[in-house]
Amino acid sequence: MVVLETEKKISVQAAMNARIIGSGNETMVLAHGYGGDQSVWDKILPYLTQHYQVVVFDWTFSGAVKDPNLFDPLKYSSYHPFADDLIALMDELNLSSSVFVGHSMSGMIGCIASIKRPDLFSRLILVAASPRYINTDDYEGGFDDGAIDNIISNIESNYENWTSAFPNLVVDNNDPLSTEQLEKCLKRMRHEFAVPLAKTVFRCDERDILEKVTTPCTIVQTSNDIVVPDSVGYYMQKKIKGKSTVETVKTNGHFPQLTAHLEFLDVLGGVLGFEI
Repeated sequence: MVVLETEKKISVQAAMNARIIGSGNETMVLAHGYGGDQSVWDKILPYLTQHYQVVVFDWTFSGAVKDPNLFDPLKYSSYHPFADDLIALMDELNLSSSVFVGHSMSGMIGCIASIKRPDLFSRLILVAASPRYINTDDYEGGFDDGAIDNIISNIESNYENWTSAFPNLVVDNNDPLSTEQLEKCLKRMRHEFAVPLAKTVFRCDERDILEKVTTPCTIVQTSNDIVVPDSVGYYMQKKIKGKSTVETVKTNGHFPQLTAHLEFLDVLGGVLGFEI
């Protein structure tokens, strides 16, 4: 297994800014997506920590991680090294049978980690996740090749403008504070990480792994997500080998934990058996 490597030996927990909050008997791990950091969970943390020990962390591409040497774009050119880092973090924290909540790209990372180490996971909650963003003849991913090329080109050539414009597309415009929060996260991410990681994410194709996922899954989507069409959630439900359900949060955009956090918590509570 390839995990985080640094010149000076530091713990995975320190490298990934991991924190454990709360005092429940069960553990929940929250993993953010592209351009984000652990602050995207701030609205729901006070509720979740009443019921779980909650682990939050930053992927090493995040602007919240101060040491740029921790992220190597060549190494992280697929989701598998991320899954290895997640496993290493959970092992270091002595976790097992945890609830994993993965937003966007982290949904697929959690799926891969669960195939490698099913003992670590009791349930996967896949929030606005997608195994592939590009359409094919028999699959609706939401984008054609040209649209993905255009996104990546904008990130490459005009990152400052893109980081201002993209949050308005993927966050409900009725929630300007959340739009601003995502914009700040994106602007903190290093441009030299943003471009190759965007290629990894937007050109991924992890459809083949879904039939190997045996951990029970809850697929959470919003009623209007420009990044992930409704059909993707139902495609994933059909392909995943383990028991899976699709839940919809009635909000616009790609970030229900920001723009409809109480409704999102209701969905989590209904699935996991707690009340907010």
